[in-house]
Amino acid sequence: MKINKNNAEFEALSERYSKLLSEKAAAEYELSELKAKTEQVARQDEEIHRLHESMRSIKHDMKNHLMVIASYLNDGDSDSAKAYTSQILDKLNAVHSYIETGNSLMNHILNAKLNAAREKGIAVKAEIENLSFAKMESMDFSAMLSNMLDNAAEASEKEQNGEISVVISRRREYETVLVKNRVSSSVLAENPSLESTKSDRASHGLGIAQIRSVCEKYGGMCDFYEEDGYFCAVSFIPV
Repeated sequence: MKINKNNAEFEALSERYSKLLSEKAAAEYELSELKAKTEQVARQDEEIHRLHESMRSIKHDMKNHLMVIASYLNDGDSDSAKAYTSQILDKLNAVHSYIETGNSLMNHILNAKLNAAREKGIAVKAEIENLSFAKMESMDFSAMLSNMLDNAAEASEKEQNGEISVVISRRREYETVLVKNRVSSSVLAENPSLESTKSDRASHGLGIAQIRSVCEKYGGMCDFYEEDGYFCAVSFIPV
């Protein structure tokens, strides 16, 4: 009887221990998610502050800029006025609006990746709907979107007129991410399976496996195709 009692106590303790381990793991995961979100918000605030400071500096200098242009025009020096105006426009074009989606993680990834692309001379277009992708874990969403943008940016660096277009939208029962980049030659003709190799000049093989894996994890799908001179990567995540 005593042996049976000891066995029962051991099983109860073992079950309790397993439950505590599970609760500890869940708590640690929640803590890591909270830390990640806190860091994202901090980075987002920093990016917004930097953009506000740039705009404030431009507005502060605008009165002086207009006085210089007026001086050139009064002297009949239209060429200098045009050149000076062109310099101001170049400076204004270098300051880009902050993309606000209502999703702090998406905000950070889009602004960081697209601003990095602009700094490399790549033209950027974005059409973003306010979607949550609530079904996805933060790390999975980050891996999917970051890989799609990184692949497009790497390929665009090799193009004379690199351009990236991002469309995030709801299509029926799916939240979708479409990333397109202009190509001068067919990526799929050179590498139809989009394998990741050092000789893959278009670089689209990098991250393709991760994108597919994430989409499949959530019962979604992804596709890679070419259309009107663009390489297109699109992911579908069911709502």
